[in-house]
Amino acid sequence: MFKYLKLFLIAASIVTIAASSIPFPQEGEKFENLKVLPKDITDEQLDSVMDHFKTSLDVKCSFCHAGGPVIDGKKHLDFVSDAKPEKLRAREMIQMTNYLNETFFNPDHSSRPDTIHEVICYTCHRGTKEPEAEMLFLEVDSIMRIQHQRK
Repeated sequence: MFKYLKLFLIAASIVTIAASSIPFPQEGEKFENLKVLPKDITDEQLDSVMDHFKTSLDVKCSFCHAGGPVIDGKKHLDFVSDAKPEKLRAREMIQMTNYLNETFFNPDHSSRPDTIHEVICYTCHRGTKEPEAEMLFLEVDSIMRIQHQRK
């Protein structure tokens, strides 16, 4: 019995030491250099936003984020850096879509399926780095025709 108690205490000590060496975010710790996104955004929310950008433009994180240090033989990104113009453009695009949504789309919170509820990156980009205006205008034109036919 004493032998099992010693093994248990040793195992518990190892687990305690290992757990104390894991760097957990401290209370009140925030992301650095957020200029458009909310300062109190959670990890999950930020990951969701970034995944939306990647999908909408069919890019990887390195499209907007500059290269950072090599740690343990692996390249990392410098998420804080503003070195890439694409990151600055992304901020402008976030501000633009926020403005469009606040100003023009669904101000009465309509539940009608024929109204656009919001503009998102994919509205224009559709999986491309540079949105194709011709394709966007064709789609808007077809939506307008459908709405006109309903009247």
